[in-house]
Amino acid sequence: MKDTSFAKTFEELEKITQSFEKGAFDLDEGLKQFERGLELAGILKKKLADVENKVEVIKKKFGKVADTAEDANNAEEESGTLPF
Repeated sequence: MKDTSFAKTFEELEKITQSFEKGAFDLDEGLKQFERGLELAGILKKKLADVENKVEVIKKKFGKVADTAEDANNAEEESGTLPF
């Protein structure tokens, strides 16, 4: 599958789900749509995992920056100098 947006992928999965809820498929078409739904769910799961990993990287990156800034502020307070 080409790289599509999360929203479009989710929308397609949602349409399949709604069709199942309405009973809109015969057995053969239902099986095809079920397979497609599983494929879409896998794509969405991977995209979410990728985003979670990126968030963790960003948190670690900025956590180190925040820790460094906090350490600098603590050192200034201990030495009696003010940061302004």
